[in-house]
Amino acid sequence: MPELPLPSDPLPAPPHRRAAVVAALRAAGCVFAEDEAELILTTARTPGETAALVERRAAGLPLEHVLGWALFHGLRVAVEPGVFVPRRRTEFLVDEAVAQVPDASVVVDLCCGSGAVGTALAGLLGPVELHAADIDPAAVRCARRNVGPAGGRVHHGDLYAALPADLRGRVDVLAANVPYVPTGEVPLLPSEARDHEPPAALDGGADGLDVLRRVAAGAPDWLAPGGCLLVETSERQVPAALAAFTTAGLTPRLATSEELYAHVVVGTRQR
Repeated sequence: MPELPLPSDPLPAPPHRRAAVVAALRAAGCVFAEDEAELILTTARTPGETAALVERRAAGLPLEHVLGWALFHGLRVAVEPGVFVPRRRTEFLVDEAVAQVPDASVVVDLCCGSGAVGTALAGLLGPVELHAADIDPAAVRCARRNVGPAGGRVHHGDLYAALPADLRGRVDVLAANVPYVPTGEVPLLPSEARDHEPPAALDGGADGLDVLRRVAAGAPDWLAPGGCLLVETSERQVPAALAAFTTAGLTPRLATSEELYAHVVVGTRQR
């Protein structure tokens, strides 16, 4: 996937401008003000644009929405305002998918948001038939900026209803970064997520697993023999998530990363 357009060989910002940006970000409560200043200064093309980006970040917008991109699995992924920002821990889901089905030829990124997961998988697996889907029109529009250059297609709709019917029984990797925050805990999220990301990408229902159960229940109809469904969840939700996979007829296992504090449930359709 080509990188998003950035100034070619940008000149280093004058020290006084860099210091001013760092000071403004620190005053706004940005913990990593120096790192964020570097990203803003190398993204902005003019002093006026720098000031505008700093103002938006100081107002509380997620850094990725301010920059217009997020770094995910080594790729610059376009991220638009109002679209879920891919988390670094979700890179573990991508790694698990590649390890589970290294010869995958058909990949689906469900609840795709920006399409970061599908785009990363296409880059790692080589030529694949790639599809992504989301219920949010803003996410679909953003995902097309990322998935299109990777040779994939993005569909608008609710989970499997969005997918072409001819994918039934052919999907080797079904990655679903579903919302899994319990409804009662959404107000406790950091304001960057709570105020600037779509509720449908965060709220997973009473126990956080409503969408996960729907995805698991439908997966066997879409997976190829030996294909797998991968879903991220929280540590405390693991037992219920594993049970949902088993009820759906999938053979489940849990993969964890202590470094990223990531928990991915992998369900395989038996051959």
